[in-house]
Amino acid sequence: MAENQKAKAKMEQTKGKAKEAVGRTVGNERMTAEGRAEQAKGDARQAKEKTKNAFDH
Repeated sequence: MAENQKAKAKMEQTKGKAKEAVGRTVGNERMTAEGRAEQAKGDARQAKEKTKNAFDH
């Protein structure tokens, strides 16, 4: 389960970076903001998983 969550976090971060880049390229501020939000969500998920792993060992 933890590996699935880690992969999901990485996917959200990557998707967010891509969306932010596209938004910046086309001048769409909303898309840029959505990309940043997705990256933050992925970062939070990744931090949660790292914390859980720290307590498992």
